[in-house]
Amino acid sequence: MWIPFNQLPDTARVWVYQSARPLTDAEVAAIETDLQPAVDGWAAHGTPLLGSAQLLNNRFLIVAVDEGHHLPSGCSIDSSVRWVREIGQTLNTDFFDRSAAFVTADGSIETVALPQIKTAVAEGRLTPDTTVFNNLVATKAELLSNWQIKAADSWLKRYFKIMKEERIAG
Repeated sequence: MWIPFNQLPDTARVWVYQSARPLTDAEVAAIETDLQPAVDGWAAHGTPLLGSAQLLNNRFLIVAVDEGHHLPSGCSIDSSVRWVREIGQTLNTDFFDRSAAFVTADGSIETVALPQIKTAVAEGRLTPDTTVFNNLVATKAELLSNWQIKAADSWLKRYFKIMKEERIAG
């Protein structure tokens, strides 16, 4: 059963999928049109799930379910992954590529390929204060409070430590 995202409890489970490229406003509208009936029919072993989905920043697809209403099953989670995969194929984008960090720079969202992170840190394009999207958040509350964080507070912090150690040693 579809519910507006803002009406889900903070404990709702979320999955964050990132588009490999920015989506147009028309693509976002088409995705939102397709997702509502999919979520409306979402069920676990025949029991309707209370869920929602939304697109943020024309880049991030958020799927959510109220686990307090009914727990999703492996098969129901698989079906939501199928929707996302089909949407990606239709729009020629990949929502499952995890080979880049998503950061904000000058108000826009940019990607930094994982092999380029050390270089981006060395060149100052990626700093401890750069905002990073933490797409591993698990609940709506975490999405609202811990999705956009400073790079120094993310898994990227090790790169700043490595660069500092290299400067001291060099």
